[in-house]
Amino acid sequence: MSTKIVIAGGFGAGKTTLVDSVSEIPPVSTEAVMTEASVEHDDTSVTPEKVTTTVAMDFGRITLDQELVMYIFGTPGQSRFWFMWDDLVRGAIGAVVVVDSRRLADSFDAVDYFEKDKRVPYIVALNRFDGQLEYTNEQIREALEIDAAVPIVDFDARDRDSAGMVLKTLLTYALAQPKESELVG
Repeated sequence: MSTKIVIAGGFGAGKTTLVDSVSEIPPVSTEAVMTEASVEHDDTSVTPEKVTTTVAMDFGRITLDQELVMYIFGTPGQSRFWFMWDDLVRGAIGAVVVVDSRRLADSFDAVDYFEKDKRVPYIVALNRFDGQLEYTNEQIREALEIDAAVPIVDFDARDRDSAGMVLKTLLTYALAQPKESELVG
């Protein structure tokens, strides 16, 4: 049996790094070198070392046990690639919205996407850049207008155990949500 989850979020939030750190296979990545054409679109002022960006998706896999495999799909972060999100999200049991607390505004669109489509439960994962968070979980919940029931966790996308904890939180939350058939009735 297999399941699908999605890793979403803004540009440079750590989506590709999360997929890379937890995947048991070499992840498929569509990272491309950023060109001068992206200068007007991609703000790298907080992440000046960033020279590549996802242009289609990232893909990884985790075998949870002999009977369950989790497929992980990472979305591109820039708005010019959002036309792909519906296809990447279709069939997912849940999503992780990765947030860089230094750039909260880059997370609004990803949170809004999952808030509008209530069929896909999501959690928010605050990526610790340089081991720090700019705001508390509650300040971020308020700023992003996240429902009180949606879990917010902080993690380090580079650390396999930390990123694995995020996926475990998502699975626990997603499995606790009522199924569509339970809502009709």
